[in-house]
Amino acid sequence: MILERDDAIWAATKLMNYFKDFNRIDDYFRARKIERVKDIPQSLPGMGLEDDFFQSFDMHPEDMNFAVSTIPNKTWDTMLEKVASFSPDDSPGKNMKLVVKETTTNTIVGFIRLGSPLINSKPRNDYLGGVPDLTIFNKHAIMGMVIVATQPFGYNYLGGKLLAGICNSHAVRRMLNEKYDTEFCLFETSSLYGSIKTDNGGASMYDGMRKVGLRYKGNTESKFLLTLGEELYFELRDWFTEKNGGEDLIHKGASSRKMKIQTKMLGIVKASLKIHDTKAYELFSDQMAKAGQVTTQKRFYMGNYGFENVQDVLLGKTDKLIKAENFDRFELEGVVAWWKKLATKRYNKMIAENKVRTELEVWNKESMDKIDIIR
Repeated sequence: MILERDDAIWAATKLMNYFKDFNRIDDYFRARKIERVKDIPQSLPGMGLEDDFFQSFDMHPEDMNFAVSTIPNKTWDTMLEKVASFSPDDSPGKNMKLVVKETTTNTIVGFIRLGSPLINSKPRNDYLGGVPDLTIFNKHAIMGMVIVATQPFGYNYLGGKLLAGICNSHAVRRMLNEKYDTEFCLFETSSLYGSIKTDNGGASMYDGMRKVGLRYKGNTESKFLLTLGEELYFELRDWFTEKNGGEDLIHKGASSRKMKIQTKMLGIVKASLKIHDTKAYELFSDQMAKAGQVTTQKRFYMGNYGFENVQDVLLGKTDKLIKAENFDRFELEGVVAWWKKLATKRYNKMIAENKVRTELEVWNKESMDKIDIIR
């Protein structure tokens, strides 16, 4: 498919105007968040989903206990939009959405979405000594796509560390094993903001979690073009479909369809400009290359659920997992006990410095300028 020159210039301008305002990844996150929450009204007191979020900020960590459960996907999605700075689109493959509740108050302290790992990862390949057979690897590995604490539970009590530890617990592993009828032995995740968190050296909430099995394995290397916002994506998708004689650019059953359609649209614009206008082609190519540099290196972490021969299983050398001496440490109770020590120190410090936050942080159009996109 080749566009007429004026059509190619129009589409290129649309795309360049969208990406030109993003100098850092948090610029992109904020723009996407504004788009997603602009139509979400502020809830009336006692009538919003956020009333199910933890709000007992005078409660000491030692008095808390937790359980992991599922809720309807639509409710989970809506709640997450109210909490998360950035909520990625669902990806193809495995998908498990969980909530973590504080059981004394029966309120939600965080959200977890687990999915199929990235196809390729340098830190993982370094750990395994090469690229694994994905058929074997995907039977045993899972990735934390969303690990988000409600706020200010996350701030007051180091809630992100609690959720990450729970991801690498036997409670979650057993839920995964039951759903997918296999034995999981590797948990992966990466930091959301990467190297832009310069105020703390690029550190992540996943640092300092070796006692519950989560270890830093290096930084990701790949750069990629960010996905378009919903409004522009649907506008361009429909426009390209019309230009294509009413036929979809990518068939409806394709996996990762949104990204494939975006990639196809970019390719058509490039090919068309290359034929019609060399200078416009060079400008567009340069701008898209710069847009790809907005993504940052992310810190990459792994956990092995307390098994000692994970590498051999992932590489297909054996299918029998061997428990390490510290295997029982990864039970939910052990993770919570570890977290309580950290959270107690944190909470006591916040009290001493009069820094305990007591106002629930929920995204809506009224709160956009009151909440930091990087938290």
